[in-house]
Amino acid sequence: MKDNQQSKKDFYDIFKYTVVLFIAFVVINFLLTKFVIVKCSVSGISMQPTFENQERVIAYRHSELKRNEVIILKAPDEPKAFYIKRIIGLPGDTVTAKNNKIYVNGKKIDQSYLEPGFKLIDHEDGFNGTHYSDTGNFSIRSLATKKDYKKIYTTAQLNLMRKTNKVPKDSYFVLGDHRSVSKDSRYIGAIPRSKIEGVVKVRYWPLNRLSLY
Repeated sequence: MKDNQQSKKDFYDIFKYTVVLFIAFVVINFLLTKFVIVKCSVSGISMQPTFENQERVIAYRHSELKRNEVIILKAPDEPKAFYIKRIIGLPGDTVTAKNNKIYVNGKKIDQSYLEPGFKLIDHEDGFNGTHYSDTGNFSIRSLATKKDYKKIYTTAQLNLMRKTNKVPKDSYFVLGDHRSVSKDSRYIGAIPRSKIEGVVKVRYWPLNRLSLY
Protein backbone atom coordinates (compact mmCIF):
# COMPACT_ATOMS: atom_id res chain seq x y z
CA MET A 1 0.00 0.00 0.00
CA LYS A 2 2.76 2.36 0.97
CA ASP A 3 4.64 1.62 -2.26
CA ASN A 4 1.52 2.47 -4.23
CA GLN A 5 1.08 5.75 -2.38
CA GLN A 6 4.75 6.56 -2.85
CA SER A 7 4.47 5.86 -6.58
CA LYS A 8 1.49 8.21 -6.83
CA LYS A 9 3.38 10.88 -4.89
CA ASP A 10 6.44 10.48 -7.14
CA PHE A 11 4.25 10.74 -10.25
CA TYR A 12 2.55 13.85 -8.87
CA ASP A 13 5.91 15.45 -8.05
CA ILE A 14 7.28 14.73 -11.52
CA PHE A 15 4.11 16.09 -13.13
CA LYS A 16 4.18 19.19 -10.94
CA TYR A 17 7.83 19.96 -11.72
CA THR A 18 7.24 19.33 -15.43
CA VAL A 19 4.39 21.84 -15.46
CA VAL A 20 6.46 24.39 -13.55
CA LEU A 21 9.38 23.98 -15.95
CA PHE A 22 7.10 24.27 -18.96
CA ILE A 23 5.50 27.46 -17.63
CA ALA A 24 8.95 28.87 -16.81
CA PHE A 25 10.13 28.07 -20.36
CA VAL A 26 7.09 29.77 -21.89
CA VAL A 27 7.51 32.87 -19.72
CA ILE A 28 11.25 33.14 -20.36
CA ASN A 29 10.76 32.65 -24.10
CA PHE A 30 8.05 35.34 -24.12
CA LEU A 31 10.24 37.81 -22.23
CA LEU A 32 13.25 37.10 -24.44
CA THR A 33 11.35 37.58 -27.69
CA LYS A 34 9.51 40.62 -26.35
CA PHE A 35 12.47 42.53 -24.94
CA VAL A 36 15.78 40.94 -26.00
CA ILE A 37 15.70 39.04 -29.30
CA VAL A 38 13.73 38.78 -32.53
CA LYS A 39 13.20 35.44 -34.26
CA CYS A 40 12.48 35.79 -37.94
CA SER A 41 12.17 33.63 -41.04
CA VAL A 42 13.63 35.14 -44.21
CA SER A 43 10.90 35.64 -46.79
CA GLY A 44 11.94 36.23 -50.39
CA ILE A 45 15.19 36.65 -52.28
CA SER A 46 16.18 40.26 -51.58
CA MET A 47 19.22 39.29 -49.46
CA GLN A 48 20.63 36.54 -51.71
CA PRO A 49 23.16 35.06 -51.71
CA THR A 50 23.90 36.13 -48.12
CA PHE A 51 20.53 34.88 -46.86
CA GLU A 52 18.20 32.54 -48.72
CA ASN A 53 14.41 32.29 -48.64
CA GLN A 54 13.06 30.46 -45.54
CA GLU A 55 16.30 30.62 -43.59
CA ARG A 56 15.80 31.48 -39.93
CA VAL A 57 17.69 34.11 -37.99
CA ILE A 58 17.86 35.67 -34.54
CA ALA A 59 18.37 39.41 -34.10
CA TYR A 60 19.38 41.24 -30.92
CA ARG A 61 17.18 44.21 -30.09
CA HIS A 62 19.75 46.29 -28.21
CA SER A 63 22.72 46.28 -30.60
CA GLU A 64 24.28 49.53 -31.73
CA LEU A 65 23.30 50.18 -35.35
CA LYS A 66 26.40 50.28 -37.53
CA ARG A 67 27.06 50.45 -41.25
CA ASN A 68 27.00 47.03 -42.98
CA GLU A 69 25.01 45.41 -40.16
CA VAL A 70 22.09 43.25 -41.29
CA ILE A 71 18.86 44.22 -39.57
CA ILE A 72 15.25 43.14 -39.16
CA LEU A 73 12.77 45.97 -39.69
CA LYS A 74 9.04 46.49 -39.78
CA ALA A 75 8.04 46.93 -43.41
CA PRO A 76 6.86 50.52 -43.85
CA ASP A 77 4.67 49.54 -46.80
CA GLU A 78 3.26 46.17 -45.66
CA PRO A 79 1.39 45.96 -42.33
CA LYS A 80 2.62 43.14 -40.05
CA ALA A 81 5.45 42.24 -42.47
CA PHE A 82 9.17 42.35 -41.70
CA TYR A 83 12.12 42.92 -44.01
CA ILE A 84 15.75 41.88 -43.67
CA LYS A 85 18.17 44.45 -45.10
CA ARG A 86 21.69 45.84 -44.66
CA ILE A 87 22.47 49.28 -43.25
CA ILE A 88 24.36 51.48 -45.73
CA GLY A 89 23.81 55.03 -44.51
CA LEU A 90 23.46 56.32 -40.94
CA PRO A 91 21.43 59.41 -39.99
CA GLY A 92 22.99 62.50 -41.58
CA ASP A 93 25.26 60.55 -43.96
CA THR A 94 25.50 61.54 -47.60
CA VAL A 95 24.97 58.57 -49.93
CA THR A 96 25.82 58.27 -53.63
CA ALA A 97 25.97 55.12 -55.79
CA LYS A 98 27.86 54.97 -59.07
CA ASN A 99 29.02 51.99 -61.14
CA ASN A 100 28.07 49.52 -58.38
CA LYS A 101 30.19 51.41 -55.85
CA ILE A 102 28.68 53.33 -52.96
CA TYR A 103 30.18 56.48 -51.50
CA VAL A 104 29.18 57.51 -48.01
CA ASN A 105 30.29 60.97 -46.92
CA GLY A 106 32.46 61.05 -50.04
CA LYS A 107 34.35 57.82 -49.28
CA LYS A 108 33.87 54.49 -51.05
CA ILE A 109 32.63 51.88 -48.59
CA ASP A 110 33.73 48.26 -48.49
CA GLN A 111 31.09 45.95 -50.00
CA SER A 112 33.02 42.70 -50.13
CA TYR A 113 29.80 40.88 -49.16
CA LEU A 114 28.54 41.66 -52.70
CA GLU A 115 31.31 39.76 -54.49
CA PRO A 116 29.42 36.42 -54.63
CA GLY A 117 26.46 38.25 -56.17
CA PHE A 118 28.50 39.46 -59.13
CA LYS A 119 28.92 35.80 -60.14
CA LEU A 120 25.16 35.20 -60.21
CA ILE A 121 22.72 36.22 -62.96
CA ASP A 122 19.01 36.95 -62.48
CA HIS A 123 16.46 34.65 -64.03
CA GLU A 124 13.42 36.08 -62.25
CA ASP A 125 10.25 37.33 -63.89
CA GLY A 126 11.00 40.88 -64.93
CA PHE A 127 14.65 40.61 -63.92
CA ASN A 128 16.72 38.74 -66.46
CA GLY A 129 20.39 39.02 -67.35
CA THR A 130 21.40 41.32 -64.50
CA HIS A 131 23.92 40.44 -61.82
CA TYR A 132 22.52 40.07 -58.32
CA SER A 133 24.85 42.85 -57.12
CA ASP A 134 23.96 45.41 -59.80
CA THR A 135 23.11 48.46 -57.72
CA GLY A 136 22.35 51.20 -60.22
CA ASN A 137 23.30 54.85 -59.97
CA PHE A 138 21.53 57.06 -57.45
CA SER A 139 21.95 59.52 -54.62
CA ILE A 140 19.70 60.70 -51.82
CA ARG A 141 19.37 63.87 -53.87
CA SER A 142 18.17 62.04 -57.00
CA LEU A 143 15.84 59.72 -55.06
CA ALA A 144 14.15 62.78 -53.56
CA THR A 145 12.90 63.65 -57.06
CA LYS A 146 11.26 60.26 -57.61
CA LYS A 147 7.55 59.45 -57.37
CA ASP A 148 8.12 56.85 -54.63
CA TYR A 149 9.74 59.41 -52.35
CA LYS A 150 7.07 62.01 -53.01
CA LYS A 151 4.53 59.57 -51.52
CA ILE A 152 6.60 59.18 -48.34
CA TYR A 153 8.06 62.58 -47.50
CA THR A 154 6.78 66.12 -47.09
CA THR A 155 7.83 68.84 -49.50
CA ALA A 156 10.10 70.32 -46.84
CA GLN A 157 11.81 66.94 -46.27
CA LEU A 158 12.28 66.40 -50.01
CA ASN A 159 13.76 69.87 -50.44
CA LEU A 160 16.21 69.22 -47.60
CA MET A 161 17.32 65.90 -49.13
CA ARG A 162 17.77 67.52 -52.55
CA LYS A 163 19.84 70.26 -50.96
CA THR A 164 22.04 68.15 -48.68
CA ASN A 165 22.01 64.60 -50.18
CA LYS A 166 21.75 63.35 -46.58
CA VAL A 167 19.88 60.51 -44.91
CA PRO A 168 17.07 62.08 -42.82
CA LYS A 169 17.45 62.50 -39.07
CA ASP A 170 16.86 59.36 -36.96
CA SER A 171 16.62 57.21 -40.10
CA TYR A 172 18.80 54.60 -41.81
CA PHE A 173 19.40 53.99 -45.52
CA VAL A 174 19.19 50.23 -46.16
CA LEU A 175 19.71 47.97 -49.17
CA GLY A 176 19.26 44.29 -49.88
CA ASP A 177 22.33 42.32 -51.01
CA HIS A 178 20.38 41.09 -54.06
CA ARG A 179 20.49 44.67 -55.31
CA SER A 180 18.88 44.12 -58.70
CA VAL A 181 15.54 42.97 -57.22
CA SER A 182 15.50 44.30 -53.66
CA LYS A 183 12.76 46.65 -52.50
CA ASP A 184 14.71 48.86 -50.13
CA SER A 185 15.49 52.49 -49.30
CA ARG A 186 15.74 53.30 -53.01
CA TYR A 187 11.96 52.77 -53.13
CA ILE A 188 10.54 52.80 -49.58
CA GLY A 189 12.70 55.58 -48.16
CA ALA A 190 15.10 55.62 -45.25
CA ILE A 191 13.92 53.55 -42.29
CA PRO A 192 13.04 55.36 -39.04
CA ARG A 193 14.83 54.04 -35.96
CA SER A 194 11.48 53.12 -34.42
CA LYS A 195 10.86 50.55 -37.18
CA ILE A 196 14.16 48.68 -36.69
CA GLU A 197 13.63 45.58 -34.56
CA GLY A 198 17.20 44.38 -34.15
CA VAL A 199 20.57 43.40 -35.61
CA VAL A 200 20.95 39.87 -36.97
CA LYS A 201 23.40 37.87 -34.84
CA VAL A 202 22.70 34.21 -35.69
CA ARG A 203 21.45 32.18 -38.64
CA TYR A 204 20.29 28.97 -36.95
CA TRP A 205 18.47 27.24 -39.79
CA PRO A 206 19.31 25.32 -41.89
CA LEU A 207 21.93 23.75 -39.66
CA ASN A 208 24.46 23.42 -42.50
CA ARG A 209 24.36 27.22 -42.88
CA LEU A 210 24.66 27.98 -39.15
CA SER A 211 26.49 31.32 -38.82
CA LEU A 212 27.29 33.98 -36.23
CA TYR A 213 27.44 37.67 -37.14
